[in-house]
Amino acid sequence: MSARALRIGTRASELALWQARHVEALVRGQPGAPAVELVRIKTSGDRAGEVPLWKLGGRAFFTREIDNALLAGTVDIAVHSLKDLPTQLEAGVTLAAMLARADARDALVSRDGRHFAQLPRGARIGTSSLRRRAFVARLRPDVVLAELRGNVPTRLQRLRQGDYDAIILAAAGLERLGLTSQITEYLDAADFPPAVSQGVIGVCTRTDDTDALRWLVPLDDRATRLAASAERALLRRIEGGCQVPLGALATLVNGRLNLDASVCALDGSRTLSARGSTPGPIDGPLPAAIADAAQLGERVAENLLAQGAAALMAQERGALAVEAP
Repeated sequence: MSARALRIGTRASELALWQARHVEALVRGQPGAPAVELVRIKTSGDRAGEVPLWKLGGRAFFTREIDNALLAGTVDIAVHSLKDLPTQLEAGVTLAAMLARADARDALVSRDGRHFAQLPRGARIGTSSLRRRAFVARLRPDVVLAELRGNVPTRLQRLRQGDYDAIILAAAGLERLGLTSQITEYLDAADFPPAVSQGVIGVCTRTDDTDALRWLVPLDDRATRLAASAERALLRRIEGGCQVPLGALATLVNGRLNLDASVCALDGSRTLSARGSTPGPIDGPLPAAIADAAQLGERVAENLLAQGAAALMAQERGALAVEAP
């Protein structure tokens, strides 16, 4: 048994704690596993709980402080929603495991049980995501988009108290909290491409921490690693972030990796889409397969850029800069 307990750094929200406890259980389930303890850390995204994320500037709102604690030796493991983790990790930090992906789709929760297409004109839809706002505007320009921050239970409470007619959340978060009964409709990824790595739990540690790596590497899920590697390579090349209305989803079918991605103007007026696949099955050694997945992401990104994605995103960033205080 390891001589020291492994300390897991996590945010204190109900969903973040579920994810950290899930990693704890997976570590503890291995023969000879060490003791594990959770360390709750408040992030800049938590402190700015009522501010729309696109007004905060920068990135890593929900991960920076946890990764800093990792590098400082205050914790040994950092558990993140992978979609929150920047594509460029801090020096000395490694993404040791990507757990098997949950449902990547977005989910609609409506107050009266109406599906997205059935919501009346002028219905108030709550979301904190520019990506979701853009794709809603593309399909339903007649509804009203309203800012929505807070943890999952808070968002559901605000819906119930009548602040919104419907809200959009990640299906994975609702499922992990045992709230699938609240879901009115799973939104088709073709219409609402999910955030890069949505539904994936990422587990980081220090690059040189062999003790932690011993227990985390076995948790890595190959199919998820390949899909997320393609999506994150796409995002890295596009140079997007949570302030950019980009959606992407990679799927592994018969060993071949497929990647669909879209960038949408915030008012829904223009959408750029691209699709790519690996030439054949990527079933060789993992390092080579990851490289193939990343190349796929870069190819799809280049397709979007050739269509004018950079100009579209620059235009949207300019509009946000004008609107931000």
